[in-house]
Amino acid sequence: MKRLFDHRRIIAFALCVFMVLPLCACTNDEPVQKQIFAMDTIMNITAYGKNASDGIDAAVGVINSLNDVLDPDNEGSYAYQINHAEGNDVIVTPQVNEMLSTALSVYKLSGGALDLSVYPIYKAWGEFKEETGRIPDDDELKELRKSLGFGKTEINDFEGEANFSVRMPAGTQISFGAVAKGCAAKYAIDAMRKNGVTSGIVSLGGNVQTLGTKPNGENWTVAVEDPNNTNAYVGTLSVGETAIVTSGSYQRYFIGSDGTKYHHLIDPSTGKPVDNDLVSVTIICEDGTLADCLSTAMFILGQKAALQYWRDNGGFDMIMITKDNEVLCTTGLIEVFTLTNTTDYTVKMVE
Repeated sequence: MKRLFDHRRIIAFALCVFMVLPLCACTNDEPVQKQIFAMDTIMNITAYGKNASDGIDAAVGVINSLNDVLDPDNEGSYAYQINHAEGNDVIVTPQVNEMLSTALSVYKLSGGALDLSVYPIYKAWGEFKEETGRIPDDDELKELRKSLGFGKTEINDFEGEANFSVRMPAGTQISFGAVAKGCAAKYAIDAMRKNGVTSGIVSLGGNVQTLGTKPNGENWTVAVEDPNNTNAYVGTLSVGETAIVTSGSYQRYFIGSDGTKYHHLIDPSTGKPVDNDLVSVTIICEDGTLADCLSTAMFILGQKAALQYWRDNGGFDMIMITKDNEVLCTTGLIEVFTLTNTTDYTVKMVE
């Protein structure tokens, strides 16, 4: 299978795993852990209790299943079918419908900041890999932007049935890279819960979702990675059951022949990596699918517009780290976030 999800580099994943796993011991309960590779990401799953092994096996099954059906280069996948439907309907599962519907909602509310149909533009940049990265010229990007059509997506359900139909304009091609891991984490947690697990955590390369609390009833401690030093972190979050998703300009990039750093978070209005005052955005909310969508959208919007989106729509909290090393936290995190790197960063609560 080709590498096709627009996610982080493998080295960054391996370093991030330690950062997002619980930072404190959890009574005498011994955790069961498993590491897999899917969606171009190293994934770690941890569960506690007598049903831990069954829960982890179920979670792995969910993740692998979603990986297969979302790969745009896999001819049997829903992504491939949608991208080659030439404007015709494609029947999809409830999970695929959830991803598309959530992404479409954020697309509309953010003025198009999150656009899954930037996929051909992403490929034109060589998928922002060090070995294949290239700089498309303005004429090429202008032509590719003509195929952006995610906002015209039509989704219909079938009364009494569990499937949905999706229709996109002919020529529009999408990737689920901005939403897949969040959805996978969400359904992995659901699978663990259905198998009797009440305490666990999944870490999918920058996407963290927790199940319940630690076995001793305490909150999980989850680190927020330092965008300037991925071996370290800027602070920690004390959380119960929730999703925590980070997007940043330091996660996937290449250095062009002109000496410029080009990262993978594309501004649909230009076809180029967005250039604003942010280096990372972390979203905290109950819904992992939504959190994944929001982390990309809020980064592309930039500090001012992202805060306005939060004020207007709510339902989540966020941490924005700026280029001048300021950590901006929305007010719901006042008693949740602790700045640990006080040497390099300052923290400010925003409302």
